[in-house]
Amino acid sequence: MALWTKLRTELDRAGRVAQGAFDEGRLRLEALRARQLADRAAQALGYAVYRAKVDGREIDADLYASLTATLASHEAEVASLEQKLGEKPETQRAG
Repeated sequence: MALWTKLRTELDRAGRVAQGAFDEGRLRLEALRARQLADRAAQALGYAVYRAKVDGREIDADLYASLTATLASHEAEVASLEQKLGEKPETQRAG
């Protein structure tokens, strides 16, 4: 029986390590997607400012507010996901 108990314990440990690696990978993918969305929002903001300046005017305040709010939201999501990644216990990361 001791052999079966040891085998089960090792299989449980391996399962926890695999689940930790899967969770970390999912968080990394979510962070990548959020960074891509933030980059697109920053690009849209840059284009809007550029077009306004080329036309010799100021960017519309509502458009500016909307674009900066979108960018801030995506950056906050990235920061949150990176914080979660930083909080992962070393035993799960070492795998």
